[in-house]
Amino acid sequence: MTLTRAFLTFLLITSAAAVSNAQDATPKDKYVWKEASSGGYTYRYVTNDPMQTRLYTLANGLTVLLSPNHKEPRVAVRIAVRAGSNTDPRDHTGLAHYLEHLLFKGTDQYGSLDWKKEKPYLDQIDALYEQYNTTKDPAMRKRIYHRIDSVSGLASHYSIANEYDKLMANIGAQGSNAHTWVEETVYEEDIPSNAMDKFLAVQAERFRNPILRLFHTELEAVYEEKNRTLDNDGSKMQEAEQYYLFPTHNYGQQTTIGTIEHLKNPSLKAIRNYYHAYYVPNNMAVIMSGDFEFDDLIKNIDKAFSYMQSKPVQLYNPAPERDLTAPIVKDIFGPSAENMRIAYRTPAVDTRDAIVLDLIGSIFSNGKAGLLDLNLNKVQKVQASQAGLQQYKDYGMLLFYGTPKQGQTLEQVKDLLMEQIEKLKRGEFDESLVKAIVANGKLELLEGLSKNEARVGAMMESFIQTRATKWDVEAGELDEQALITKDEIVRVANKYMTNNYVLLYKRKGEDKNIVKVDKPPITPVETNKDKQSAFLKRIEAMPVAPVAPQWLDFQTGIGRGKAGIADVLYVQNKDNELFHLYYRLEMGNFNNRMLPLAAQYLQYLGTDKHPTAEISKAFYDIACNFSVNTTNDITTISITGLQENFGKAVTLFEDVLHNCLPDTGALASLKDRLMKSRANNKLNKSAIMQGLINYARYGSKNPFNTTLSATEVAAIKAEDLTGILHGLLNYPHTIIYYGPLTQDAFTSQITTLHTLPAAFTPFPEKVKFPFATQSANQVLFANYDMVQSEICWIHNSVPYDVSKEPVVDVFDNYFGGGMGSVVFQTLRESKALAYATFATYGTPAKKEDPFYILAYIGCQADKMNEAVGGMNALLNDLPASDQGFELARTSQKKDIETQRFTEDGIVFAYLEAKMKGLDYDQRKNEYETLDKLTMNDVKQFHEQQVAGKAYTYCVVASEKKIKTEDLQKVGAVKTLSLEEIFGY
Repeated sequence: MTLTRAFLTFLLITSAAAVSNAQDATPKDKYVWKEASSGGYTYRYVTNDPMQTRLYTLANGLTVLLSPNHKEPRVAVRIAVRAGSNTDPRDHTGLAHYLEHLLFKGTDQYGSLDWKKEKPYLDQIDALYEQYNTTKDPAMRKRIYHRIDSVSGLASHYSIANEYDKLMANIGAQGSNAHTWVEETVYEEDIPSNAMDKFLAVQAERFRNPILRLFHTELEAVYEEKNRTLDNDGSKMQEAEQYYLFPTHNYGQQTTIGTIEHLKNPSLKAIRNYYHAYYVPNNMAVIMSGDFEFDDLIKNIDKAFSYMQSKPVQLYNPAPERDLTAPIVKDIFGPSAENMRIAYRTPAVDTRDAIVLDLIGSIFSNGKAGLLDLNLNKVQKVQASQAGLQQYKDYGMLLFYGTPKQGQTLEQVKDLLMEQIEKLKRGEFDESLVKAIVANGKLELLEGLSKNEARVGAMMESFIQTRATKWDVEAGELDEQALITKDEIVRVANKYMTNNYVLLYKRKGEDKNIVKVDKPPITPVETNKDKQSAFLKRIEAMPVAPVAPQWLDFQTGIGRGKAGIADVLYVQNKDNELFHLYYRLEMGNFNNRMLPLAAQYLQYLGTDKHPTAEISKAFYDIACNFSVNTTNDITTISITGLQENFGKAVTLFEDVLHNCLPDTGALASLKDRLMKSRANNKLNKSAIMQGLINYARYGSKNPFNTTLSATEVAAIKAEDLTGILHGLLNYPHTIIYYGPLTQDAFTSQITTLHTLPAAFTPFPEKVKFPFATQSANQVLFANYDMVQSEICWIHNSVPYDVSKEPVVDVFDNYFGGGMGSVVFQTLRESKALAYATFATYGTPAKKEDPFYILAYIGCQADKMNEAVGGMNALLNDLPASDQGFELARTSQKKDIETQRFTEDGIVFAYLEAKMKGLDYDQRKNEYETLDKLTMNDVKQFHEQQVAGKAYTYCVVASEKKIKTEDLQKVGAVKTLSLEEIFGY
């Protein structure tokens, strides 16, 4: 199921009973549009919608979509605009994305100390960019840019960088962000429900008259974002598949970030024109899900945004794509592991065939019982494979992904995928799979019903694809899929999956087409971090009703009992018929290095009565799931699904775990794939950085590189792993249940279903990894073919102490935790050194582990020296801002006030506290301490725990783009081989 369609259908799932009674009534009978009025506003809704979604259209054309959810005192918000890279002017690609960034810079009312004095400088910058945009002579362009940089510095004396983020921090917002894609620009917030008046005042002002200030530093951040995509082979593959699949449509012909040529030649005039053309109420939606009352909220939204005036919008109206008559085969080069893709073009979102193709994607790949799942992944014919439909408004893409195992070519993977495609086209699949797909789809949607993020995501997608008025159809889509016949599936597959595909081979090698966006000379601008606009002061002064925090009581909030010799932790689900069952062992990789491999092996095994494919199908048929996850310290077995299938699921899992048979062939394939995975990891820059960080924290022997050697892997026998699996639950484990049964009823059932020994076997002794002590600056360097450089700072600090958590949390918020933090404002906003940067004083998960400092910046290689110097300056000398501190403290308090633990969250909060040696909710003590903290406390903490410390610098970069002598200025350089990093 595609993300869009899954979310849209999720809007209107009737109840848990619908999972097993999908065809009790036709969709047209269940889901019917109705109109009603309340509080002076007319709205539309669809019957049988458990989300109680209301669709309003205000007088100026603004769409408002509201779905109430009172589980926590917060509201998830999306403000969506139907404008993305599709609607970028052909001569200014990337413009929608630029504008998204600039909507965080303020208006004439906020973000400025004195708008009248700032405006003349901004007008000069506008004119200079227009001149720059049309100038070809390199020398003249340099002179114009120097002038832009100079005037920007003057203008910055009046600008207040990131005042929007300060406003959101004052409100108590979380995750302030935005994204731009082919058909959309969406602004994202999550706010306390008691701050709605403040929030609407800010958003109404935000979209009233955005000022394009601090442009050249933000433009540099976009350059950095572009360079990051050049280092991302997955991004290059996605760009290529769309380029060749859509030779006419802007899906393929205009990228969201834009071309390098257009990035280098921006036009503020064009950006402003774009804003006026598309940021109009009849092309926008305010979308919310959370804790609110309809009548009050719609009235306030209308009042806030009524100033907006509708106007005709020039919709993107592309010429139809011509059919592809032959495969398009292309090679894409880069340093990461090899993989391949097959892409078919599919029809528009509101067509019947799109519904069928969505189902076809799930027939190929659903994680358990699809053709690729059973015929390729389960029997390990490839390293990995997957398929699915990616749906846009005008067209979609049916995509197939494959990665080769050892000794396998990309062409062989392609042939295996094509073999499965032909099977489906011939109708060689079990038609009962359709019913199982529908049941699992509804279960998945039901599980997301309590989450505001899923709700606003659904509503946002429906608005962007102009389907909000078709929810009655969308709501019944899974029911419609249940009625789709094999004949229709075969017909549609043969219609769209012919010799008309794009085939991409991602090969390892140098990409000779990369053209880096060069670093322009930028003089750091003033951020005025301690200053406030009059508008911010007015927002701060607005009254807010208090929200009382809720503390967890681990004694009364969790049911405790016994099932045989096992401890039981219990929370009742009073909302629906879903259950979560866990067996949790305080044993992991540190106790037995073969345990993770055994957990992985289980999915390929059968019993004497049931082969492995039959087991996967059986779980899928009853819409239940199981998994075995092993970390260094913990192993968690989870079984989830509908309570009506609880007994079947537990019985089936227990049979598989206790009676799985050794399979030598499956183990040989698993070993082969493990070796290939290890080789692929060495080509992954993120994995390399993770290895460097472990090396920095622990030394040359660390959890990352202490793994089974190739010789040890080769010596493992199938019986070794099945022995581990058969005996796994002979070790001490806690049984955790969240579901609709009473505690007594659950205990009775699980005692019958769950096999326990007469006495538990003690855990094997853990291997221990002492933490390193950083006594002098050191650089750990790993060479990787990339445009950017990535640097992490590591320092192991003092032992864990719960009393330090309040100041640690405020420090993190203040120093490096978000867009309003010191690190972000200085290194990105003022100096334009990076797109991504952060710093944290990390709190350990276990009481015996120390706090630690982790800082990060990813920047162009030619900025590395400046970036390192900039971060070091902040680590050693903390800029003090009473206003910034107060925002950090306020934000932390509001996070605690509005935090709620739902479902089985209280159990895992208890287990996390237990690992820290606590038996209470430490947030209560923190909350009471926050009011006593001062800026001096944070400053003193920085001086004692952060400043003047020795750091290990972890650097991943191309040795061709940086100089060893520059690294040596930082500390003693140790270049690590991949074998030293990974241990193999």
